[in-house]
Amino acid sequence: MERRIDRIYRFVSENANVTTKDVADSLDIQRTNASKDLNLLVKDGQLRKSDGRPVRYFVSTQSVETSFDTEAPRVKAAVVEPPEKKILSQNTGNVFTQIIGSTGSMRNAVEQAKAAILYPPRGLNCLITGPTGSGKTFFAHAMFQFAQTEGVVEADRELVVFNCADYANNPELLMSHLFGYEKGAFTGADTEKDGLIQKADGGMLFLDEIHRLPPEGQEMIFYFMDHGTYSRLGESGKNRFANVRIVGATTEDPHSALLDTFVRRIPINIQMPAFSSRPAAEQLDLVRVMVAIEANRIQRKITLSEDVVKALLGSVSYGNVGQLKSNVQLICARGFMNHMMQEEIHITLNDLTEGIQAGLVQLSADRIKTTDISPYLEPEMVVTPNEIDELIKTDTYELPYNLYDIIGDKAALLKTEGLDQETINHFISTDINVHLKSFYKDHGFTFDTETRLTEFVDKRVIDISNKIAVLVGERLETHFQQNFIYAMSLHISSFLKKIHVGETRETNDNIREMAKDYPTEFAVAREIRCLVEKEFQVVIPDSEDYYLTVLLVSLREDQSSGKIGVVVAAHGNSTATSMAQVVRELLDVSNIIAVDMPLDMHPRVAYEKMREAVTQIDESSGVLIMVDMGSLATFNEEIRKDTGIDVCTLDMVTTPLLIEAARKSSVLGSGVDELYESLQGFRGYGHVNQEVNEPQEKQAILAICASGEGTAQRLKEIIERPLKQRNLKHIEVLTLAVADIKSKVPIFKEEYKILATTGIMDPKVGAPYIPMEKFINQKADQILDELLLENDLSEQEEVVLDAGKARELCITFMEESFTFINPNKLIDPLWRLAKTVIKSEGHSSDYALMVNFVMHMAGTIERGILQQPLKIDDESKRIYQNVTDNVVMNRGLNELESQLRITIPTSERYYIYQLLKNNEEIIV
Repeated sequence: MERRIDRIYRFVSENANVTTKDVADSLDIQRTNASKDLNLLVKDGQLRKSDGRPVRYFVSTQSVETSFDTEAPRVKAAVVEPPEKKILSQNTGNVFTQIIGSTGSMRNAVEQAKAAILYPPRGLNCLITGPTGSGKTFFAHAMFQFAQTEGVVEADRELVVFNCADYANNPELLMSHLFGYEKGAFTGADTEKDGLIQKADGGMLFLDEIHRLPPEGQEMIFYFMDHGTYSRLGESGKNRFANVRIVGATTEDPHSALLDTFVRRIPINIQMPAFSSRPAAEQLDLVRVMVAIEANRIQRKITLSEDVVKALLGSVSYGNVGQLKSNVQLICARGFMNHMMQEEIHITLNDLTEGIQAGLVQLSADRIKTTDISPYLEPEMVVTPNEIDELIKTDTYELPYNLYDIIGDKAALLKTEGLDQETINHFISTDINVHLKSFYKDHGFTFDTETRLTEFVDKRVIDISNKIAVLVGERLETHFQQNFIYAMSLHISSFLKKIHVGETRETNDNIREMAKDYPTEFAVAREIRCLVEKEFQVVIPDSEDYYLTVLLVSLREDQSSGKIGVVVAAHGNSTATSMAQVVRELLDVSNIIAVDMPLDMHPRVAYEKMREAVTQIDESSGVLIMVDMGSLATFNEEIRKDTGIDVCTLDMVTTPLLIEAARKSSVLGSGVDELYESLQGFRGYGHVNQEVNEPQEKQAILAICASGEGTAQRLKEIIERPLKQRNLKHIEVLTLAVADIKSKVPIFKEEYKILATTGIMDPKVGAPYIPMEKFINQKADQILDELLLENDLSEQEEVVLDAGKARELCITFMEESFTFINPNKLIDPLWRLAKTVIKSEGHSSDYALMVNFVMHMAGTIERGILQQPLKIDDESKRIYQNVTDNVVMNRGLNELESQLRITIPTSERYYIYQLLKNNEEIIV
């Protein structure tokens, strides 16, 4: 069935200078519809219109003087293709005309690309930036084809593509792929090999995910950009030449992800628009193109109902055009399965997954977008095979196999096995999901972001949030962000959890004042509260109206500044990035930066990365730093002093905690200190089935070491993990220096019940003493359970140590407790020093003391790296300088300083001496 707008276009192309009345009468359509479509065709550049009255319409090749006469015989004009087909299939030598939006949202990108290709003498290197799925790879291939049609690159050349992420963790291998290598350059290099630079000589090299290039790789690339020369791995001198145009692509901010020296050498930055920012007409054209690709593949006409088209448009979020294509492939595959024996594929809402169906609700809640799209929608979108003759080659999101053949073959096979149609459909549906999800997994998104949300939130909460989205869309005349469903679901889930555990929160005065400025939103917030109360049969305090009001205001799309920044830093090559990616997928937020910290990263480099991240993300509302280990919190004050930015640091970060931080940081009216406090009491999402009655009596576990700041602090972190997991807020871990035992223990006893003590010695305070090796030996959970059950701890199995177990214990402790030291390299010199200064007869208790000593020394070295040594008062320093029984200790420490090239100050030596003296282990 030909679309109305296509019939009008064909009619005008066959009859010059027609009026709206001519079109309406001849095609038997309403005059208002004819007028609307004619003006759309003019707006899209397909038609032109006269200035006089009545207004006449014509295509650019027709003469304006020719008149239209309904009674006169007319000569049949050549068949003119519909606008979509004309744009996509014509081969004019300019491949950019095939790109939807080339005269709209993509116009600037196209002009920049042409300039980069045609600039004499050898073109300009350029960088394509844009969010995931926005078409960066597709556009790079378009640039290459344009270069070929313009004669800049020979027709027989191919675009050389390299994904820098494939070898990001192996810089040497990455560089060998790019530049080639000489025989013997590394183990396994039995022959010499050309690199991709040589392969691309005379053509173009596309570096995808260029931000994954290591700094040394970026330096080699920009040297090649400057001079056109390079060397293979293992080769001295830059004596190889190549003429290569380099195009990079990244989803990151170039100025934060790439070296400044590298960015300066790329004069053109082409920005790809997000799907949501493209005009409504372009979005519909993109849907039509994606469906046409599938129609070509199965050679059948495909019809989509209006609601299906709306659902597709509403289902696109962070994945952009790539996500749209995956959704189209999914519904076409399901439609093909359900209508396999029919000549035409009619796709209705029943063929859609729940995730894509939710897009209809999402779009309905967005009144502005719905209004923009309405003029372009028709009751059905009909797409015929071969509507698109030729597309730009090599699309990243093009499946490498024919999914419809798989469906057909599987259906035939199952039918011969005697299965009924319902069972066959069930199996094939599973196959479709497996094939498509497996393929798209590498592109960083799934078909349904809500499936990620259900990992954290009850399905009923998501359903009520969808209803709220419709309610808000009806009540408020404003445009909300795409993450509305996710943000509202998380908010509702969080306060329901608080209600179930009996927690209440007082309304902040700032929140109340802010809500007063938005009476309409406040009224809607009250409706939302009542809706949630009815759905979940709970009583929600009136104060929640204020928080819901602020949430509604904060989720407006034009709310782009003043948010609290969030920096998540974690050890490992991609730990922080993975957590941040989940949050961005769910909430579509931009105020979060990930800092990955490989274990071998130098501490100053780590500090600089975190400081730069804080500076970049700050919007004058402060920055929350979330880390995986407490030792990273040492950067907090230094960053505050260096940048002048108000920062708070929260340790033991988890993905749900990061989600909550990102959600709350986007809400206006709160500061970074308030955010920090609110997250300390975060209990997770979902429902709690039983009340938690916490004992009122405050209890404590004492962790003791020589200084109260080294090993004791590490023990505190180890014990606090299971305490936090059990939400035992009434139990605290207090650190204590040996010298302060007599003065501070009586004070502690007045405020706390001492449950137990641990550390380098038994302070004999009337509480069980637990050797610290028991906590370190991964038994903290079990020990706490015994303590809380008031069992006899003396009946616990004793940790018997020998030299091997003791060394292993030390390495484990250092790996879990310190950030910047290398346990495997430190263990030998520290163990030798321990054997030098401690008298050992091979007993388990001797090895326990050696473990204590090694742990304390590890803390000493880490504090030295951070330039944060322990301090002592002048009197203690004077007394220590007169000590004479520390000769062997000082000799051993001096040798360690020389071996490790470190300095151990007097204050640290004082505490090492106290540790040994308290255990009567000084060797003169």
